[in-house]
Amino acid sequence: MSVPYGMMRGVTGRLMLLDTASLYFRAYFGVPDSVRAPDGSPVNAVRGLLDFIDRLVKDHRPDALVACMDADWRPEWRVELIPSYKAHRVAEEREVGPDEEEVPDTLSPQVPVIEGVLDALGIARVGVAGYEADDVIGTFTARAKGPVDIVTGDRDLYQLVDDERGVRVLYPLKGVGTLQLTDESWLREKYGVDGGGYADLALLRGDPSDGLPGVPGIGEKTAAKLLAEFGDVAGIMAAVDDPKARLTPSQRKRLDESRPYVAVAPKVVRVAQDVPLPDVDTTLPRTPRDPAGLDELAARWGLGGSLQRLLVTLGA
Repeated sequence: MSVPYGMMRGVTGRLMLLDTASLYFRAYFGVPDSVRAPDGSPVNAVRGLLDFIDRLVKDHRPDALVACMDADWRPEWRVELIPSYKAHRVAEEREVGPDEEEVPDTLSPQVPVIEGVLDALGIARVGVAGYEADDVIGTFTARAKGPVDIVTGDRDLYQLVDDERGVRVLYPLKGVGTLQLTDESWLREKYGVDGGGYADLALLRGDPSDGLPGVPGIGEKTAAKLLAEFGDVAGIMAAVDDPKARLTPSQRKRLDESRPYVAVAPKVVRVAQDVPLPDVDTTLPRTPRDPAGLDELAARWGLGGSLQRLLVTLGA
């Protein structure tokens, strides 16, 4: 069941949105793989993520929490526009459904455990077919009535920062104990743009980690200067056609040659804000939704102190 804009149950106070894969990847690489279940299976990503959530809830006390998931980490509609999009991360191409992403062998088996634990706890977990977690986050943010904290290690989501609406990004620098609170003043100081301008900056600069080529010869500083001069990508491209506009011959030539890329890149770079979200209760749970199932998972996977600490924090 999809719900109209602004109709998510539970989203009335501060909403915290987790870029879940970004966080469990960090947990996986930040917690030793000697952290194992009774049967010897690594559970470092599982326990690390539970510790992350515990610290986030303790420090920021959200009223609502959503673990946003990648139902499709490389949507076909983005690949059709820019074929190189995340192409270097493909482990196996599939004729039906999303391509398989290259993921460490000992992380993949932990993802279903993470999903099971979140469900048993009653933490809303949302992924939508054909969309990335970024798009789910973008849509929740667009529809939220109150302030939003987006927790991610992905700078792409800086584009959602909006001081007027109280939308900020909490970017982990070391675990989640040290977070960079990214607001518009921080963005302007670091990149020379506000939240709305960050997507244009990323489009022009490119991003090798996502397979986005950018405009050759237009780096981050030049992109920021062009945006300051002409406002946005549309203004920059209009300047290419204006012989009086203050562009160097090299910039004019490179931007002109990049028209096919610039024409399609905005849809790829900007997160979607119209994802058909399911009807979910996003209220931060005080007690587990499925206590018996949670006990079983805790015993099977040896979740120990990580889970117990989180349960105490949720119940406080």
